[in-house]
Amino acid sequence: MESAQAAFHRQWQHLHNPHVRALTWMLTAPGLLDTHHVSWDGKLAGAVFSDAQVLPQWLTELDRDPGPLLDLLQRHPSRRLGLYAERLYEFYLTAHGLLVAHGLQVHNKGASTIGEFDFLLQAQAGLQHLELATKFYLYHADAAVVPDLYDYLGPNLADSLGAKLHKIMGQQLGLSRHPLAQQVLPGPVQSAQALILGWLFYRDEQANNHLVAGLAHNHCRGAIWTQAEVWSLDFEQALLLDRLEWLAPAQSDKNAVQEKESILNSMQTYFATSSTPLMLALMQENHGLMQEYRRGMVVPGDWFVQADAVKLRRTV
Repeated sequence: MESAQAAFHRQWQHLHNPHVRALTWMLTAPGLLDTHHVSWDGKLAGAVFSDAQVLPQWLTELDRDPGPLLDLLQRHPSRRLGLYAERLYEFYLTAHGLLVAHGLQVHNKGASTIGEFDFLLQAQAGLQHLELATKFYLYHADAAVVPDLYDYLGPNLADSLGAKLHKIMGQQLGLSRHPLAQQVLPGPVQSAQALILGWLFYRDEQANNHLVAGLAHNHCRGAIWTQAEVWSLDFEQALLLDRLEWLAPAQSDKNAVQEKESILNSMQTYFATSSTPLMLALMQENHGLMQEYRRGMVVPGDWFVQADAVKLRRTV
């Protein structure tokens, strides 16, 4: 099966602005979940709400003149990947005349936040409530137990894919039914769906047996490497990706990549003071550009022990 990186580069390597490429990935990448699986009961949305036929031309023109997108990002700067992705998607929806509201909050009388509508879209029958999640989880399962979505853990072990989906499907998508939500909504909500994007990481990302019920068979995959394992990987050049660069497969000029020795030194310095996993993109040259062909989450050596402890606490 063609990798997510190869498929993306094949169609979109002519796009150069990193923010346009990130938005393009959001609009064209496969979702994490199988939209037809009975588990989701029709609650999953596709990314493109405009005319898909004109999307390539629109993205190409945006890459030539990304000024309006850059202006939006500069007005709302954030280091949080989820908020960055929301701004990208807000731009797309606004540009196509689909957005009614973004980030509409519902408060109780004490001004505490009950919930928030990520997006309200104008649909034919009324308003559509859309929740957006861009997530990155590492698969860590007990071989003696049937794996499930709770075996996909966040890099910092603070959450899991199963817990996130339980909150979205069981709580957030029902926000419009709350009596206080009725007071702030600009109209009746006819439907509520979630757009779930991201990458899932495995010790062996080519293994086909890591397909928990409900996942899309073609979801974007990466590897899980320890710092020591990166030393033995066969690569010459790579990039350590900033968190806001995690969405789309990386593409850069030749002078932007690091040689393997430099990467190893950078990682050693980083892990001397931090235990947060890093995203490493292995790069190769193609038509004068350096393009990602494989990615992995690099974890400290004790990450797996910590993951076991976190999972044990959640079962007690």
